[in-house]
Amino acid sequence: MQQARTTCPYCGVGCGVTADIEGGRITDVEGDGDHPANHGRLCVKGAALAETLGDHGRLTRPRVDGVEVDWDTALDAVASRLQATRASAGDHAVAAYLSGQLLTEDYYVANKLFKGFLGTPHLDTNSRLCMASAVAAYKRSLGADAVPCSYEDLEEAELVVLVGSNLAWNHPVLYQRLRTAKSRNPLMRVVVIDPRVTDSCEIADLYLGLRPGTDARLFTGLLAWMADKGRLDDVYLVQHTAGLDEALAAAREDDVSISAIAADCDVDAERLETFFYWFASQLHVVTLYSQGINQSSSGTDKCQAIINCHLAGGKIGLPGAGPFSITGQPNAMGGREVGGLANQLAAHMDYDSVGAPDRVTRFWATEHLTPSLPEAPGHKAVALFEAIERGEIQALWVMATNPAVSLPDANRVRAALEKCPLVIVSECMADTDLLPYADIVLPASSWSEKDGTMTNSERRISRQRGMLPPPGEARHDWWIVCEAARRLGFGEAFDYSHPGDIFAEHARLSGFENAPGVPGSEARLFDISALAELDRAGYDALAPIQWPVTAASPRGTARLFEDGRFATADGRARLLPVRPRGPEQALSAERPLRLNTGRVRDQWHTMTRTARAPRLMNHRAEPFIEITPEDAAAFGVGDQQLAKLTGAGGEYSARVRLTKGQRRGEAFVPMHWTDRFSGAARTGSLLAAHLDPISGQPESKHGAVSLAPLAVGWEATLLIAPGESGEAGDFEGRDDGAYWARIPLAHCQRWQLAGGEPGDQRDWLAWARHWLPTAPTLWSDDPAGGRLRAAGLEGGRLRWWLMVAPPAELPGLAWLDARFAEDALEGDARRRLLAGCDAGEADVGPLVCSCHQVGQTTIVEAIRAGDASVEALGARLACGTQCGSCIPELKSLLEEHASDTVDAGADTDSQTPDANTQEESGHARSEQAKTPVRVA
Repeated sequence: MQQARTTCPYCGVGCGVTADIEGGRITDVEGDGDHPANHGRLCVKGAALAETLGDHGRLTRPRVDGVEVDWDTALDAVASRLQATRASAGDHAVAAYLSGQLLTEDYYVANKLFKGFLGTPHLDTNSRLCMASAVAAYKRSLGADAVPCSYEDLEEAELVVLVGSNLAWNHPVLYQRLRTAKSRNPLMRVVVIDPRVTDSCEIADLYLGLRPGTDARLFTGLLAWMADKGRLDDVYLVQHTAGLDEALAAAREDDVSISAIAADCDVDAERLETFFYWFASQLHVVTLYSQGINQSSSGTDKCQAIINCHLAGGKIGLPGAGPFSITGQPNAMGGREVGGLANQLAAHMDYDSVGAPDRVTRFWATEHLTPSLPEAPGHKAVALFEAIERGEIQALWVMATNPAVSLPDANRVRAALEKCPLVIVSECMADTDLLPYADIVLPASSWSEKDGTMTNSERRISRQRGMLPPPGEARHDWWIVCEAARRLGFGEAFDYSHPGDIFAEHARLSGFENAPGVPGSEARLFDISALAELDRAGYDALAPIQWPVTAASPRGTARLFEDGRFATADGRARLLPVRPRGPEQALSAERPLRLNTGRVRDQWHTMTRTARAPRLMNHRAEPFIEITPEDAAAFGVGDQQLAKLTGAGGEYSARVRLTKGQRRGEAFVPMHWTDRFSGAARTGSLLAAHLDPISGQPESKHGAVSLAPLAVGWEATLLIAPGESGEAGDFEGRDDGAYWARIPLAHCQRWQLAGGEPGDQRDWLAWARHWLPTAPTLWSDDPAGGRLRAAGLEGGRLRWWLMVAPPAELPGLAWLDARFAEDALEGDARRRLLAGCDAGEADVGPLVCSCHQVGQTTIVEAIRAGDASVEALGARLACGTQCGSCIPELKSLLEEHASDTVDAGADTDSQTPDANTQEESGHARSEQAKTPVRVA
């Protein structure tokens, strides 16, 4: 057995992974104990990576116009059709849309080809959807797209503020690091600022459930409060910053009394003042923020308001201090380093950087081309697809992303793709929502095969090492781009034989004419020139390192701006005026609910990878709509009932989940489901394309929707074996109703189906004979009650199992799923098929712990038996003992069922903060469920 070290391909934490390789396959993955990002920890998604592998469902051959071809034919078609578009419509009619899933080397050659050699500025990335506002604010204020902090700062802080970040679900390893640090330092405080009571509140000393969109108002109010209370760091401001007076004047254009700010943000005034006092009183403060801040039509201003407060208090450039934007994708930062945004050139040089166009032109030796480089920035993501719709862009190359799902107003995006004369797609999976729009499909390598580097949220570059060969004829993205470039006539400039060659060039460009005080040079913070001379062995062995990496700092740089000098022309950071604005997507009588979108714990993006691991589908198996019980009653829907949201561009059908952690008048939906997994659960169809005017980032956190019951006459659950139905979901009967969702299990596919009018009767046995692969073998029906259980066997093998009834009546499906793996069902197993479980088998209930497959019913029974702490539950059931992602849910169950325990004992977990439940009269939420606050 061999063991390899690589990097996790999910969120921006950038965890190190060790993989065991045996017999040409990866048999297990674990956290790399030597990697400084995670020190051996992995979340459940990372721990399940080995389960997501395999050749099934992969693209393995190129396709041109729907016909499989060899690589020469495909690449010749790419080159000839791009050249034809340029000849007929100009260089600017060609565009590319990239992804934070690409490695830095892939990104570098794509950016070089399109901007440097094809002469088009229209290359952007899906990082525009998650990080653009944070980037714009850092650049405006600090002078560079440079996160100043390291993960160690979370452990050295006196106060950590989580704003618009459900760290427990979205960046679980960082959450566990913070949780451990808090347990070791009882003086550390954690504040959570979020419209929803999320699992991150489990470690909160103070929770502020603010009205969505009021973050900037809260932080401009904090800036004014610090000034009024004499809590500004006057020495730091004078020596290292500029713009305080203007920033304060803008903040004071609104009433800055605590009562006025609290009313605008819809939070308790006493709690708000407690937060202001804590922030102003501590020097070592880290503010951790993510999509809840960025995904707004005023996201750049919200980020700026946070940075202003840190600069005003001198809370930056110190251990345990700084404004810390947490990246959503694994290589969003690496993509920006090479120029992957439409407003960038390369190596953190922009179009308006002094001498940058000439510098990049000379480095890439494109002087002979006309034009050698574009003269101005290109279209950002949403504008890019609007230009396709207008016919200005006629050729688009998409790599490793799915804009048919992820962009706002997604139905309009699909119409634009349908209209585009040439769509080239580089993709690793054979069935995504984007592929039907592709004229040329290029099979790409995936994690476990790709070889290169990535940069995480703390500027740490890590190696992702190729461990297995790509399946079939799949190829690496950098190779595909370089081969296309060669056919376009640029072979000499793209003559790379290994990703290490590309990295070396990228490193050289970062240091090219990058020195302060040198004529014709420009001092840029991003500089990894000390890595430019790595040979192949050095590149292969590259250990994780944080940039800048220069001759002066060959071991990297953990923390930026420690000397108080910033990456601006005069070395001073800028405080900028912020005038808070509400969401552009306004509520109305027609659409009265504020929509919030986000991730769930066990899924990633559009589930092309995570859905291949069946245990990751168990925690939240179907798309859902979270609302309060009071809103459910007002809109006439119930818990677990199907309902429909209607938004700017379409509809969303899902199952209702009632929660006391949601504010009144607001709804939350997950972002992951696509047409591969549900009939109408794409969040992009609910959102209008309102953008931040500075960053171009869409307002994905602030939709406006209506809610209504999805009236159906029946619900059914179908389990069906692989084969005719396939893993990709080609069960044709899925559309024979109003709702469907596909849920991969280990040995079969689960389908949740619903349809008909209330009171309708259906001949289900006739339906089964029509749609299913074999006739019913066993059945038990209750026509009067509208119930049926049936199964179809062929040669003794189970081919399908059907229950017509609400899913609440389902048995635990593990036993049934296992039956699909048996060659022949006989005896008790066959007799128990319609019951759906073995004799005496207990239903474990909804899954809570994905690592060890522990259900809610099992956990509650253990609590009632006397296990009154997380540790006790872990000792009995193993839940919470691996990745820790389920610990907040375990604590909620302990709190809910504490009175049921045999000895009536309380939760003795020392990490649970003191909590007061407070009724906030006049506030939008019906109940602030266990909102923690600890007295200062």
